[in-house]
Amino acid sequence: MVKYKRTDVSCPKADSFIVPKKPLNLLKSALPDNEDEITINYNSNHLFVVHGTTQMSCRLIDARFPDYKVVIPADNPYKMTVSKADFQQALRRVSIFSNKSTNQVALTINGSQLQLAAQDIDFSFEGNERMPCQYNGQDLQIAFNAKFLIEMLNAADTQEVVMELSTPTKAGIIKPTEMGDGEELLMLVMPLMLNS
Repeated sequence: MVKYKRTDVSCPKADSFIVPKKPLNLLKSALPDNEDEITINYNSNHLFVVHGTTQMSCRLIDARFPDYKVVIPADNPYKMTVSKADFQQALRRVSIFSNKSTNQVALTINGSQLQLAAQDIDFSFEGNERMPCQYNGQDLQIAFNAKFLIEMLNAADTQEVVMELSTPTKAGIIKPTEMGDGEELLMLVMPLMLNS
């Protein structure tokens, strides 16, 4: 789950709606990568976006969004800071050896060292890699879906990321170390049960 918040955007009233993924992906590829403003209008059934000569309308999803705030941990006491690029590349390399259905990569954090390990028991594959990190907390071993982690790291536009962790069974939070003015980005990733 990714939560992105802009505090520098104004709206006449508080409201919420759910937009399907496909139209948003189309809009992302149609809009230029710059700071131009877009106009968003909506009613109870449709969303309308205008940018210059580009116009898009789509039907909204008629449902209530689940209360996502209850799954975000209020206090994850352990914090690990790593280079985003190095972490992403290590995940890509090690995940080659992971089980293809789970993409499980185990992270073992020991002091200022992070070990990434993956194995596919069916094919007797195993991969390990070590990298430096800054960590304050108890030694921890936790497993995640590497594909999800790599995808989330793509969203962080910063040199380093912070992972906030607690126990091997509680959700981890990934945040960029630096954010733009008026921006808040929080990415939540659920752990996988460690292979025994």
